[in-house]
Amino acid sequence: MTDPIADYLTRVRNAYLAGHKTVEVPASKMKVEITRILHEKGYILAYKVVEGTPCNTIKMALKYHPDTKKAAIKKIIRVSTPGLRQYTDVENLPRVLNGLGIAILSTSKGIITDKEAKTMNVGGEVICYVY
Repeated sequence: MTDPIADYLTRVRNAYLAGHKTVEVPASKMKVEITRILHEKGYILAYKVVEGTPCNTIKMALKYHPDTKKAAIKKIIRVSTPGLRQYTDVENLPRVLNGLGIAILSTSKGIITDKEAKTMNVGGEVICYVY
């Protein structure tokens, strides 16, 4: 696998499209941090890192609207790829849906959202957009 983050985002996207309640993905430090941000911002209900013998996995409970059964995540898009890294400075931080969505960045301060990067006055690699 050449891009584990794209695989992670695709598994989450496919689980939402199929209407699954939970999804399991192989764990890494970066994936756990992205999952933590998705949980903090209300895009998933809960998550748990499951320790396993071959590898650790992240088990996520997906969030849907109680009445309409629509997914909390409409789109999740990979921006920076291994073949073409996308970096931004603090002046050119992306705004997703005019501030309604989030951009997840990898910075020197860790994995954070675009709004947190603006308050910390730091730029970095744009991992994905979520809305």
